Amino acid sequence: MSNKEIPRISGTLRAKTIQIPEVIWQAKGMVVLGRRIKSCLFSTDIAIIRNCNADSVLAVYPFTPQQIISQTIINASSIPVFCGVGGGMTKGFRSAVISKDAEAQGAFGVVVNAPMNNENIKMIKKVIDIPVIATIISEDADIQARLDAGVSILNVSAASKTPELVRYIRKEFPKVPIIATGGPNDDSILETIAAGANTISYTPPTTAEIFSDIMASYRKEELKIDSPVEKDEALQSMLELL
Repeated sequence: MSNKEIPRISGTLRAKTIQIPEVIWQAKGMVVLGRRIKSCLFSTDIAIIRNCNADSVLAVYPFTPQQIISQTIINASSIPVFCGVGGGMTKGFRSAVISKDAEAQGAFGVVVNAPMNNENIKMIKKVIDIPVIATIISEDADIQARLDAGVSILNVSAASKTPELVRYIRKEFPKVPIIATGGPNDDSILETIAAGANTISYTPPTTAEIFSDIMASYRKEELKIDSPVEKDEALQSMLELL
């Protein structure tokens, strides 16, 4: 066996899981509370979290953060979880309380959205010991002010401009840990890694998308038609009825 060949062991029932793109393993990663993390799964779907090989979970969602949600995700997850604690509508003392609760529940870090002000970040940092992760969406963000307020990790999310923004930040702050969105394909992921991202966040397919593929295969199995042409026509007719 070569030094680079990695043994892979799987079970029959758990063979079908979501695998993050292999190129993500080329990232340098970062060590958070003793755990090396190269990939973050951007999801709050517990079924997907339990059936994915990512190193961690980025549990950020477009609603007011609730302790019951973070607690459920942390309890169900077998990997570290970074929990969203607000920044837009949710902020102030409430975000600090949610952050403290997230730490008590076992979160590895808390994530604040771009609108969160630095005074609020200072308040959060006073009550928790786990890392504060700040989302950065443009070059207009005052990175130094974020770091001075107590931010330990940057979460860069700028759509197609993410590699460019990562490169800009890395030039000014060569040692700051960066999580960044990887984009739609291997090339965009590799570009983001080359730009200086330590860790890549990966958005998995939804359960609806996965079910769509599975149900299509089930329907083909049930048709049991010998002719490929007839099989495709029957499948098309069935799909049109749904």
